[in-house]
Amino acid sequence: MKILYLECSTGAAGDMLTAALYELGGDSDRKDFLKQINSLGLDSVSVTEQPIEKNLIKGTKIHVKIHGHEEHEKHSHNHSHKRNHTNLKTIETIISKLKVSKKVKDNAVSIYNTIAQAEAKAHGKPVAQIHFHEVGEIDAIVDIVGACLLIDKLSPKEIVSSPINIGKGYARCAHGVFSVPVPATAHILRDIPIYTNECEGELCTPTGAAIIKHFANSFGQMPAMRIKKIGYGMGTREIETPNCVRAFLGESDKDADAANNAVAQLQCNLDDMTGESLSFASNLLLEKGALDVFYTSIQMKKNRPGVLLTCVCDVEKVDFFAKLILKYTSAFGVRKTICKRYILNRKTSVQKTPYGTIRIKTGEGFGIKKSKPEFEDIAKKARLKNTTFEEVKNNIKLK
Repeated sequence: MKILYLECSTGAAGDMLTAALYELGGDSDRKDFLKQINSLGLDSVSVTEQPIEKNLIKGTKIHVKIHGHEEHEKHSHNHSHKRNHTNLKTIETIISKLKVSKKVKDNAVSIYNTIAQAEAKAHGKPVAQIHFHEVGEIDAIVDIVGACLLIDKLSPKEIVSSPINIGKGYARCAHGVFSVPVPATAHILRDIPIYTNECEGELCTPTGAAIIKHFANSFGQMPAMRIKKIGYGMGTREIETPNCVRAFLGESDKDADAANNAVAQLQCNLDDMTGESLSFASNLLLEKGALDVFYTSIQMKKNRPGVLLTCVCDVEKVDFFAKLILKYTSAFGVRKTICKRYILNRKTSVQKTPYGTIRIKTGEGFGIKKSKPEFEDIAKKARLKNTTFEEVKNNIKLK
């Protein structure tokens, strides 16, 4: 089974990811990529690659020029305030006209939708009112579409990312100076393992974070694999360690039809809590990031009716949730079980309907592919248009 592992020990930016993936291809693959990326249909855009060496490590730097000039230095965040304010609809229109496959377009739009949702959350505005700044530039579009093109060509069965180094200190962006990670990046990085070291500055950009969040199936150490190719995508910043994203393409002996994930299941028996207290506890667990929380009616000792509380969470967060259960319920003990599970690789795309844009969740794996619309999106559109849930859902076409 083909596996792609992304090492982000010095952060992640769109151009660095694209360059690392670019290096995984052979000479003909690289020529084809440069030919295709330069024929997208974007006026006056030129994409070139530059062999570069940092700390005696050789890699590739991707340059995007518009009218012969690079728009700005990526991964340094010395941002100018003279930016194009581009909204999501404009971005979608630009991407829809590019000379790439529908799959690549859908992935690129989904990545931008992730960034838009994060910006909306950070600024407390609807997505429709969000205007992109740095990530709305043409070179950012090229980075995102380029990464989508390369991953489509590599076609790994599984993509794993290391925890992401976000840097430290402060970064200047279009909205001012913020501590690292800046608000939008922080929202994108939710539920992703991150860390910081002594390197000053913003190491992970919104574009890099969104690309990884969209494609990575899991996060952690490099899985057992036989490495076939290694790519180094170089950044602009000069730091003590090699400033690069390192991409490993390899083969795993793991059966593609075997269980591909693990979760923790925490349980306790309760017979002395009110329904209100149980509701409060379960809602809190979900708010803190539990994957699922539910109750099962049980018969306890002394013929007492009770409930079995089950909390499903990520394995690395099991201690955190066990403490929450002990704090917010009457339990004196919590049982832990590590469960292997079969999960489909999940992607989110967007579909335009007469009622507006609806997010579509797609799961694929084990020879199975299924899609379903996002419930909250349908409910929101139904309320806004004063119509029924079924009416909005019936206007969605699933493949």
